[in-house]
Amino acid sequence: MEYNPSILKRLQTLELSILDDFIRVCEENNLTWWAFGGTAIGALRHQGFIPWDDDIDVCLMRPDYDRLNEIFKKELSDKYIVVNADEFDSYPLPTTRITLRDSLFVEDAMKNVKGCPLGIFLDVYAFDHVAPDPAAAKKQAWKTWYYGKLMILSSMPFPLVPFSGIKAKLAHVVTFMIWIFLRLFRRTPGKLFQKMKKVVSIYNDQPVKAYAYFNDTDPFKDLYEDSDLFPLRPLPFEGRTLFFPHETEKTLEVLYGDFMQLPPVEKRKNHFPYRLKFPGDEQILSGEDTGS
Repeated sequence: MEYNPSILKRLQTLELSILDDFIRVCEENNLTWWAFGGTAIGALRHQGFIPWDDDIDVCLMRPDYDRLNEIFKKELSDKYIVVNADEFDSYPLPTTRITLRDSLFVEDAMKNVKGCPLGIFLDVYAFDHVAPDPAAAKKQAWKTWYYGKLMILSSMPFPLVPFSGIKAKLAHVVTFMIWIFLRLFRRTPGKLFQKMKKVVSIYNDQPVKAYAYFNDTDPFKDLYEDSDLFPLRPLPFEGRTLFFPHETEKTLEVLYGDFMQLPPVEKRKNHFPYRLKFPGDEQILSGEDTGS
């Protein structure tokens, strides 16, 4: 979906203000962080946002990630809400959203999620140490991925699926049955998240040479060898300097191919909102209101 340009610009400006607070907190507390994914493509190709993009993705190792969340909760609670499955049992994702108070940002996929505040946010990912033994790493990855998908299914009976037509209908029959089972046995996203954290963080106190976020579509999509990630590399982004993996081009080529070429319009992705409200505004905008 395409935004009205003025609404997208206003949204991006607010996201940059959250990013500025995030960077300040990290600098003041010696937290190591970097950006990746679409934010990295934007930095290399546009020195800022991908023109249609509406979020910023940042990462920390889990110990720094946990410290960051605690600092935001204790020191910036008047401005932000830390939204994750530790804080809100119904939150269906394994990430944290640093969310602006008095705002609303609800994607279509999240429109039926109740019990947690969904607002304009900075998306924060935790990376964990990967088991040094390949067999153990594979087990760690798939078990983490499994619990992450159950978190989504425990909250969303009909999640987005990479199919259409009859395949999508059959997939949703399966997801609906899983949703019923999870609700019957009271497996909430928060409870599943606690199980996931025990699996994914088991090697975090051991020296390793690889780090990963295992909860993407492919659990091995966001896996970095030590030399791919460090030393972190500064790049310009919307007049700021952000840090990125050392071998950013290499990792992006593996994931996206020729990422420097603009994709066709039908393959341009964002988090286009089902409902949107800016801080200080009384009006809640629908998806139709925010489109071009």
